[in-house]
Amino acid sequence: MKLYIVPTPIGNLEDITLRAIRILKEVDLILAEDTRTSGNLLRHLGIEKRLYAHHQHNEHKTVVMIAERIANGEKVALVTDAGTPAISDPGFLLVRECIAQGIEVECLPGPTAFVPALVNSGLPNDTFCFEGFLPQKKGRQTKIKSLIKESRTMIFYESPHRLVKALEQFAEHFGEERRASVSRELTKMFEENKRGTLRELADHFKSKTVKGEIVIVVEGDRTKKGKEEQAEDDEE
Repeated sequence: MKLYIVPTPIGNLEDITLRAIRILKEVDLILAEDTRTSGNLLRHLGIEKRLYAHHQHNEHKTVVMIAERIANGEKVALVTDAGTPAISDPGFLLVRECIAQGIEVECLPGPTAFVPALVNSGLPNDTFCFEGFLPQKKGRQTKIKSLIKESRTMIFYESPHRLVKALEQFAEHFGEERRASVSRELTKMFEENKRGTLRELADHFKSKTVKGEIVIVVEGDRTKKGKEEQAEDDEE
């Protein structure tokens, strides 16, 4: 009947919506990136429901089967460990398959880590680009170099053990004085939003052990943006 995309809390369990709870109670099946993590959430919410593993290692093989189950009358919800499915998490392939088969897809609004990180950064957010996770090895430098002249505020996800490496690479290619912000453990008790230049941030995090999910927000190329704004003024 329908595929529901259901965002789940990125840290604070109070951030789930009443609508999300209702949908999770009503569906016939819940697809979970990690059934253990989602099982803990369901127990917290007092929901007893079947969970089926749906993650990056099996989604290519299961999307057609799941879409067929929905087409045959089942209501299915997709959740990931935290946040909105398909944003740097499994989900896109299933959504695409359902749309191809004419199956209705409904995405609920809810938690997504990059939104509070962007707002907390204090950097321009009228326009921005979300880059997600950089390649770990091959293509990493190429990707960063391709963004040197990006004028929009840039948003990246990164793991704790690669945070300093990412900040130093950004400093090398974007300039050490480029402004940025690092957010970690968003919505949790020890949430941290650290702002400064790329060099200041790299030095800060070198001296400490970093844990938790990381969002890096980097100022865009102001030189390029300034030229574009001047050109628009000239046209007027």
